[in-house]
Amino acid sequence: MSTVDKNNYNSRVTPYVFACWILAAFGGLMFGYDIGISGGVTGMDEFLIKFFPKVHERKMHAAENNYCKYDDDMLQLFTSSLYIAALVASFFASKACSLLGRRPTILMASTFFIAGAIFCGAADAKWMLIFGRILFGIGVGFGNEAVPLFLSEIAPINHRGAVNILFQLLVTIGILVANLINYGTSMMKEHGWRVSLGLAAVPGVILFIGSLIITETPPSLVERGKEMEGRAALQRIRGVDNVDAEFQQIVTGCEQAKQVKQPFKKLFKKSGFPALFIATIIQVFQQFTGINAIMFYAPVLFQTLGFKKEEVASPSFRPDVYFPGRNWSNLGNPPEGDRVIGQGLGSSGGGSSLHIRDVICMSWGQWDGSFRSGNRFHETKRFCIQ
Repeated sequence: MSTVDKNNYNSRVTPYVFACWILAAFGGLMFGYDIGISGGVTGMDEFLIKFFPKVHERKMHAAENNYCKYDDDMLQLFTSSLYIAALVASFFASKACSLLGRRPTILMASTFFIAGAIFCGAADAKWMLIFGRILFGIGVGFGNEAVPLFLSEIAPINHRGAVNILFQLLVTIGILVANLINYGTSMMKEHGWRVSLGLAAVPGVILFIGSLIITETPPSLVERGKEMEGRAALQRIRGVDNVDAEFQQIVTGCEQAKQVKQPFKKLFKKSGFPALFIATIIQVFQQFTGINAIMFYAPVLFQTLGFKKEEVASPSFRPDVYFPGRNWSNLGNPPEGDRVIGQGLGSSGGGSSLHIRDVICMSWGQWDGSFRSGNRFHETKRFCIQ
């Protein structure tokens, strides 16, 4: 393989470092699978009959507003417990990354995730189901903290943007895979929901094995006082012996970081506030689009709109044109960080996603002659435009 010399940093993209990128990025697939799987499971009659029979009864016979049929605190807790646990776990994961390293934190994430899949797949009571989701959430919290950090620190400087976006790419692939699995398991008569939840162990196992193969990142080793091991790790992931320039920058950066007192306070100073504000407001607007709620509850939303059970499994992943649209937007993070290219591709990705969803929404009207005459078409279009 050819040697890249950029800014005096020598590196080669070796098979080992490429494997590290892919294996670590499976942390994103874990998260994406969790996002996509819960909505499909809560739309399965067998799941509702076993754990939420009152919801199923209202779903089948009640004449009140469709949205009230799924108004159940425990059912909502089934979905939300993962994200609450992930939020709390992320604070502990941050400390684990600093004190133990990125690799052990990823290992812990996969372990929690596998345990969550076992509890959820084997659940016979609500407490097992909720506890399993909490374990999922802890795994997601640890994984979402460690994996992007790992990918950024292990990537060569001229490939950092592309490598870091692998996490986001695997998230969207995980969403698509989860919906495809829900489509298949919805055809099973009794234990489809167990298969959907239990298969979450697969990306967890891959990440667990990967965490035993990948190396610790050089910055993590250096900041914990292991400079010799840090240099050796850098030589291994760069595929060259001469890493003096880059290693010196890592050492200097770690020394400067240790000298910073009260880093969170500095974020709110005038010099750091613009970056903090932009980083925060982007995420706020992304949430305000409502796309996350649609991903979580897509099958339930479609059932409340009047889709039949056999229809729900299929359209539940078809509006996830968010998947290609989002990944087209991901191309807006080119290796060289060209802002013009990034803005152009990002805007075109968002725009294409919007228009394709509208086209798909229109196509649904061809499935059912009564679709356009009622509210189903207009409500579904509104969901898609989100």
